[in-house]
Amino acid sequence: MAATFTKIALRPAGGASAGDGLGILVVATATAGTAIHTADTTPTTIDELWLYAYNDHSSTVVLTVEYGGVATPKDLIKSTLASQAGLVLICAGLVIQGNATAKIVRAFAATASKVSLFGYVNRITV
Repeated sequence: MAATFTKIALRPAGGASAGDGLGILVVATATAGTAIHTADTTPTTIDELWLYAYNDHSSTVVLTVEYGGVATPKDLIKSTLASQAGLVLICAGLVIQGNATAKIVRAFAATASKVSLFGYVNRITV
């Protein structure tokens, strides 16, 4: 059986439907972060995540992505974002697999409401 690939918007709230494709404002400044994407709960579904960040603050901001969990350091991706430097690739095709309990990708930043995350998911069903 061949795998199928479907490009979807990030799903911050989970559920069966995709998000709207617009930027997601990171309002959280500590764990648990702002929800960015909720993986599927089917073990045969793999989400390949592409995530970009934009810092609209006048200063550098540290962004922490909680990739399916909050354990240090295995679940955390930290990036230092320069002020208004355009989109920065944060997550280049990393995969997160379905599980009975949905894994959630979250993010928090040192300064609230200054970083927006954009991206998409290549949903792979095997």
